Amino acid sequence: MTVPVWMLLGFAAWTLLLLIGTVGIYRWSRVLTGTASFRADGLEGATWYQRGTRAHANCVENLPVFAAIVVGLKAASVTGALADGFSIAILAARIVQSLVHVCFVQTDAIVSVRFAFFSVQIVGFICLIAIIVIKVMGTG
Repeated sequence: MTVPVWMLLGFAAWTLLLLIGTVGIYRWSRVLTGTASFRADGLEGATWYQRGTRAHANCVENLPVFAAIVVGLKAASVTGALADGFSIAILAARIVQSLVHVCFVQTDAIVSVRFAFFSVQIVGFICLIAIIVIKVMGTG
């Protein structure tokens, strides 16, 4: 498997771990104690749970984008250090962004840190798309 495919698998695994470690723990403990009652908007519960719900949703929102890009890399037969590096940076930034979201009270400074790591992912996505387009246009 290529590095981008490994990073996509890592992104999916992180999304699942985040679900289990935040939303899952909170909800399962309530189901098992018979106190389960969950609003669809996730506004109830401890603040770390609310942040965990949102961090998990962020992962779910970005996972298909990364998957589509990795499929594009495979379809265009793009390999190399640049694609690998951007893929690694995307996963690393996603993990740090999620951890900052869940572990810290969301002050203006913390939100700025989260946004910085989100920006790394967006730049990585754009660069990978550009690499694919350049490769395809250069061979077409």
